[in-house]
Amino acid sequence: MERVFEMTGKGTLAPETAASDRQFRQELGLFDATMIVVGVMIGSGIFIVSADMSRLIGSAAWLLVAWVIAGLITIAGAVCYGELAGMMPRAGGMYIYLRESLSSMWGFLYGWTLFTVIQTGTIAAVAVAFGRFLGVLWPLVSDDKYLIGPVHLSTHYALSLSTVQLVAILLIALLTSANTCGLSYGRVVQNVSSIAKIGTLFALIIVGIGLGSNAVALRANFVNPWSRHGFEPIAPGLTAGTAFGLIIALCLSQSGSLFASEAWHNIAFAAAEVKNARRNVTLAMVIGTVLVILLYLLANLAYLVTLPLSAIQHAPVDRVATATLRVIFPGIGTSAMAVAIMVSTFGAVNALVMTGARVYYAMACEHLFFPATARLNKAHVPARSLLVQGVWAMFLVLPRTYDPITGKYGNVYSNLLDYVISAVLLFYILTVLGLFRLRFIRPNAERPYRAAGYPVVPALHILSTSTILVALLAYRPTSSWPGLVIILLGVPVYLLLRSANQRARAGPVST
Repeated sequence: MERVFEMTGKGTLAPETAASDRQFRQELGLFDATMIVVGVMIGSGIFIVSADMSRLIGSAAWLLVAWVIAGLITIAGAVCYGELAGMMPRAGGMYIYLRESLSSMWGFLYGWTLFTVIQTGTIAAVAVAFGRFLGVLWPLVSDDKYLIGPVHLSTHYALSLSTVQLVAILLIALLTSANTCGLSYGRVVQNVSSIAKIGTLFALIIVGIGLGSNAVALRANFVNPWSRHGFEPIAPGLTAGTAFGLIIALCLSQSGSLFASEAWHNIAFAAAEVKNARRNVTLAMVIGTVLVILLYLLANLAYLVTLPLSAIQHAPVDRVATATLRVIFPGIGTSAMAVAIMVSTFGAVNALVMTGARVYYAMACEHLFFPATARLNKAHVPARSLLVQGVWAMFLVLPRTYDPITGKYGNVYSNLLDYVISAVLLFYILTVLGLFRLRFIRPNAERPYRAAGYPVVPALHILSTSTILVALLAYRPTSSWPGLVIILLGVPVYLLLRSANQRARAGPVST
């Protein structure tokens, strides 16, 4: 008989969470779960972030090393999370892990940050990327073509509705609606889109290595692969040209590579809907991360054998993959890449929409989110949670930043995603620390899978992630410290909710 724990401050499982999980239908097999991992990881990042990374590092070989580092960190994280997933195969994933291993406040702060920025901001960003690449094929879709022109709220902020923004909103609405119809709909969409994006990325690799390889790129990148040149300064007097500068550049570059690999653990959000979840969630995370990281490394190799590093560093709008295909297929390369990225971003938005709503549902079951979202619909999915997530994500598409000097508009969600990378890293660190704590406070708990390489692998994961976080806080303060502020803003919200819950449990006071 499955053990149901009582909720305490020492990491035990809330009975209402266990009971609510039984309302889900377990329809996701190992293949489905793995396709969610693949789908949520591969978005638009792999096609663009190598440009910024190469500008920081300035070396072909060190660029590949940076991706290897990101891969090892991601795979180590999957190995660590696998033990937690086996112990707690519940809807909510990291929310549950942090609540059980540390405290309900840390679980809430993760869910708060996930809803306000991490998941919804990423949904908005990837949906807009879909719209922008649709614009490559259909010029009517453009950031400069407005249905509602920018309405300035202040000197630096405005609201607008361009045709790109409209496409992003419609995409979010479409996939949110599809996922409210039942898990079978979302699963089919995800499987098809994930297979398609694996195929398109694999085709890019084959074409790049097989047809794009040329003497100019090979000579520029691999005659002296470790030599560093063309790099941008990290800070006054600090560049990747020195040993210390190279270490810092590798750390800072991880914000790009880890962003391209982020959300690999989202399948754990939907663990209650995975068949044999104690086994398959872990396997899906490990198989999915290894597969995607291998594809990412091969994609970067394809870039490097096709384009000299300087061309990667200065690819128009950082679209390295587009520049690669343009060299190989001058006539159709841009359009082909646009279609590939649209397929990729479509699947990523679907996976993000599907999985994120399960966290808010789990929070609502414990009275830490909107009460109405603590229900499943007739299709056994958290439709109201999906709706709330979709509305907030669609709203995040609308606000714009404005630079009065250049007269250019940006997107607020882009700033928020820059800010939140530090928060994401902090929660990674805390979750793996929670693995150590659970080994101590619940040594006899059932663990169908134990983290391989424990305690060395988890310790190295914490050390590497902490080093990257410190480097970001020190050398990218304007884009990293705000992430910690977003987390802290959740503390008074948590205290208010906890106080309200305590009053509700106490009932009316008799006089």
